[in-house]
This record gives sequence, C-alpha cells and structure tokens, in this order.
Amino acid sequence: MSIYHCSMPAPEQHPSQAAIGGPTAGEPILKLRDDALDWREVDGQVVVLDRAGSVYLAVNAAGAALWPAIVEGVTRPQLVQILLDTFDVERARAERDVDAFLASLGERGLLGS
Repeated sequence: MSIYHCSMPAPEQHPSQAAIGGPTAGEPILKLRDDALDWREVDGQVVVLDRAGSVYLAVNAAGAALWPAIVEGVTRPQLVQILLDTFDVERARAERDVDAFLASLGERGLLGS
C-alpha cells in the first residue's frame, strides 16, 4: 500500500462517507486531520491536497478502500476488515498493509490527534 507525491490539478472536496461498523472496544479511533485536507477519488485512487504543506498525494486502490472510513473515524480492526471484505488477501497481509498505510499517514502528519 502506498502514498506518493504526484502533480495533478487541485482536487475538489469529496463528500463524507460512513465508516464500516461500530467502534471496537478498547481500540483508538483513527481519523484524518480535520484541517487543510482536500481529496477526491480519481480512477480508483484517492488524490489528496494537503494545503498546510502544499503537497499533492495519491493513494493506491487499497488505500482508497480505507480512506473514506478514516475520514469518518475508524479503528484498526475495522480497517483490516475493510481490506478482507474488498480484496482477496489473508488476514496477516491485511494487517501489515493497514499498519504500513497508517504509518505512512502518520509520517506525513495526516492523522488527527
């Protein structure tokens, strides 16, 4: 799963989408920063403009499946379940991909606190 810089026209704000399922007991809720992020889905990828850093990012198809849930607020187990429901992957692979994606979002300062 990857996030990468790209050069594309500025995206429009995408409407919110509901998260999958309810919160999982004891798990922190993961959510994107509320400020200065605009995004939209383009050809199966999510294109993001981080206005705070003046950076364009693109998220691959697996990340795009997770993105709407992270916009609304979601737990790690819920993200893993989204990948299991969307792609033909084993649980261990889904968990590694979710962890890598969340680490990448965190490194870029895209997750809220």
